Amino acid sequence: MSFFKDHKVTVKELLDIIPDELLTHLSQTTKIDYYAKTLHGRKLFYLLIYGILDNEKLSQRSLEDTFNDPVFKFLFQLDNDETIRRSSISDRLSTIDFDFFKQIFDNVHAEFSKMYSKSDSEKFNLIRVDSTMVSEAANKLIDGLDNKSGKKSVKYSISFDGLLPCALDVFTKNIYNSEEIALPEAILNHVKKEANHNNIYVVDRGLQSTMTMKNFSKENVIFVCRTKENRKYKELQSFIKKNQRLDLDNSILIKDSKVQLYYGKNITAKNGNHYSKEELVDFPFRLVVIKSKTIDQKEFYFLTNNFELSAKEIADIYRRRWDIEVFFRFIKQELNVSHLVSLNKNGIMVMILMSMIAAMLILIYKKENNLGYRTAKRRFKLEIRNITMTLIIEHCGGNPKLMFKT
Repeated sequence: MSFFKDHKVTVKELLDIIPDELLTHLSQTTKIDYYAKTLHGRKLFYLLIYGILDNEKLSQRSLEDTFNDPVFKFLFQLDNDETIRRSSISDRLSTIDFDFFKQIFDNVHAEFSKMYSKSDSEKFNLIRVDSTMVSEAANKLIDGLDNKSGKKSVKYSISFDGLLPCALDVFTKNIYNSEEIALPEAILNHVKKEANHNNIYVVDRGLQSTMTMKNFSKENVIFVCRTKENRKYKELQSFIKKNQRLDLDNSILIKDSKVQLYYGKNITAKNGNHYSKEELVDFPFRLVVIKSKTIDQKEFYFLTNNFELSAKEIADIYRRRWDIEVFFRFIKQELNVSHLVSLNKNGIMVMILMSMIAAMLILIYKKENNLGYRTAKRRFKLEIRNITMTLIIEHCGGNPKLMFKT
């Protein structure tokens, strides 16, 4: 029963998607608890999910306090005599097998995906792919991307299906400062994950490489991206027919053409000098240009390797990319993803996976109960508190002092 009468789904029903039996099974198959004395994988999972949802700013110190809180131990049926220190959490995050958390993430996503048919969410199988950076002061982050500000950063490249995060890549090497490296890798990793997929990958202007687009076409990876207005190309064919309606509701169709794109071919001269020579790539793409009716008559240039959809559908698909920007704002403001609890890459990967699991729980709660992001998180926390209070009262027979006796 929900504590909010108008809710369709309760927190308890969502938490049942991650049964204790699954955690026990994965603990055995991943061998996550070898050499662990107290903070076993199952306990760390409970600690992190509870900590992420319950703390406004998560830290190793707040996780220490949470674990040692008798209410937390009672809720998750842990031994009341067990205690841990902040240093133990730090060490465990640095060395624990993150595949344990990856398998939980995949299991939760698979279970939630079963609940929603593709027609429920949108007409096409759109996967929005984008990156967000999280920075930490120089010399604190063990592995990270260097940047001009004197800080080290971690890049999270996330694939988002419009409802849930469905894939995650964590990048800490300097080569991934370039979205031309990070985004294609994230997309191809998601393609490998979904055999026989029919997704359309939607990205912003981080993807500009002509050769990457060609490789996507050869691998049957359909994409829609925004490109630069001064992109050099050769028009092969116009798809705009005589007397065709060019009004696309919020915009006007300026161009819809089959094109070849130029790329810079690296040449080594006889004297050993290197230079770039512009050449046309031997692969066709589609260029759609629209002019906004509302944003100061601004023109938007889109590239795709799909020739079946209408120009309006291409433009509408790109507009849906904004969903991932809203998701990024949610996880940074409400789930504290901008704050690094661990400064070790392994710990960072564990924490972002746990944040994505928490995000999925809240997003389904939000969707089913028709709530806003902040309301969903607030009510989610309230339901956990009410569940805890109910269990304590039942356990103590109405005398809560029995709960905290020493």
